[in-house]
Amino acid sequence: MDFPLVFNDSMTGYYDYVLGLIPAALIGVTALLNLVGLSLMSALPAGAVAAATVMAHAIFVRAPVAADAPADASRSGRGGAGSGGRSSA
Repeated sequence: MDFPLVFNDSMTGYYDYVLGLIPAALIGVTALLNLVGLSLMSALPAGAVAAATVMAHAIFVRAPVAADAPADASRSGRGGAGSGGRSSA
């Protein structure tokens, strides 16, 4: 009886790492800056900027797209209706 592999290398992708890196960046950068002498109130925004940078990279630089969807697919309700979705008749 063969059971499919639940965990394999193809399941751990870029976005799995991003989800782990967001709290690691927030906590890690904050803790590191706090250990070198910065106050917590100053270190926390720096950690938040690091976590936001990771999220921005995941959203805008390596944007998630479906493999079968064309890059310039039109949105539903946007075709030929004129400006604002109203008909021009």
